[in-house]
Amino acid sequence: MRLYNTLTRSTDAFVPQDGETVGMYVCGPTVYDHLHIGNVRPVLVFNALRRYCERFHGWRVVYVQNVTDVDDKLIRRAAETGEPVEAIAKKYTDAYFALLDDLGADRPSASPRATEHIAEMVELISRMVANGTAYVRDGDVYFRVSAIDDYGCLSGRSLEDQEAGSRVEVSDRKEDALDFTLWKAAKPGEPEWPSPWGNGRPGWHTECVVMSRKHLGERLDIHAGGNDLVFPHHENEIAQARATSDKPFFRFWMHNGMLHMGEQEMHKSLGNFRYAYEILEKYAAETVWYFYLSRHYRKPLEFSEEGLEGAAAAVARVRRLLDDVDSELRDAHGEPGPGGREFLGRLGAFRDRYIEAMDDDFNTVGGLGVIQELANEINRFRAEASGDDRLALRVAAALVRELGYPLGVFQHRAARDDRGCESELIALLLELRAELRGRKEFALGDRIRDRLSEIGITLKDTSQGTIWTKETP
Repeated sequence: MRLYNTLTRSTDAFVPQDGETVGMYVCGPTVYDHLHIGNVRPVLVFNALRRYCERFHGWRVVYVQNVTDVDDKLIRRAAETGEPVEAIAKKYTDAYFALLDDLGADRPSASPRATEHIAEMVELISRMVANGTAYVRDGDVYFRVSAIDDYGCLSGRSLEDQEAGSRVEVSDRKEDALDFTLWKAAKPGEPEWPSPWGNGRPGWHTECVVMSRKHLGERLDIHAGGNDLVFPHHENEIAQARATSDKPFFRFWMHNGMLHMGEQEMHKSLGNFRYAYEILEKYAAETVWYFYLSRHYRKPLEFSEEGLEGAAAAVARVRRLLDDVDSELRDAHGEPGPGGREFLGRLGAFRDRYIEAMDDDFNTVGGLGVIQELANEINRFRAEASGDDRLALRVAAALVRELGYPLGVFQHRAARDDRGCESELIALLLELRAELRGRKEFALGDRIRDRLSEIGITLKDTSQGTIWTKETP
């Protein structure tokens, strides 16, 4: 398996350090609001990478994702709403995990909260103050960038480039404009904790160093997140790690490209975003996975309804095949005949090609392409096969599901369109419509049909009764 490593700027062979367990840390949400759809991309990309490592390489993955529950954004939201920071953090932390469940994504192995690790952060900052890589100014603590020889190793920027247009905090108390905050002195009405420099709270860049080391120990294999975090956040993590230990920090740094709305990157500050839960109200979770993973993770991705509709159609084609195979072979037993065995012998090449694509810098685009080709091959065999040979279709369908598993598609769980009691409610409406038609109240019956059509439900009257289908989003 080869992965692009931002730190080396090359595609390098990857295996876990101990050959068995991958330690992966993915920067998590700042819980001041619901996630927008751009935030979902790293959630799905790196969840898929985790699943692939587990299922196809047999590695155990310890997947840690932090929750930033104290931050400037949370404090501003509290000032705007009058709610306590803690209440806002809990509300949106709960919403985040509900979103993971709605997406069908796996929950992290550990989800440490920043506020649970303040003491460890104070201890780390104290070590930097003691060794001269940090300094104190009126209760604030800053990291001294000049103390690190290779600051900029991750982003590849010179110091001059970093100073020009960078996301750095400006203060006349800093020795250098690039020096970043490790500890912020308490201000009235803000959350605060005790420290040797007075009450205050940690800076954003310190929490991930502390929590990754605590929850992964020596297994610092992959650190991941959006490419907007390369500088300054991840750069500043590396600086603190090197200032406080001679042991290597993470070996691989992986970054996904940004989601675009039109020609601009999607950002809440620009107002050009959609909430993730809004998209899931319209599109099945499988559709969302397919949409994100049908573009290479390192490339930018443009959000569009057309793209989601195309993904929905691609998912529907394969899912119809799987549903048809399940239905046709529901009561069938026995082993495939000679033609079926010959067909199954050809399918191993699809699995090999899938692994080859996915091992090539996690090329999910190629992986999905192999699955679609496999579905086409299954359809061709299904149209020609007869007798016991058709029993091979069950094994072929299982292979589609196996390859789809890391990518969040083509599994047994129902699509999100199958909500709760929807089928029962439609059945009730059809009974009412039939009764109205029996009483020759056709206008009311037609009104039910037309209203259902408006929400994507199509009715077809047959000699066996009325059947309904739902338009795939």
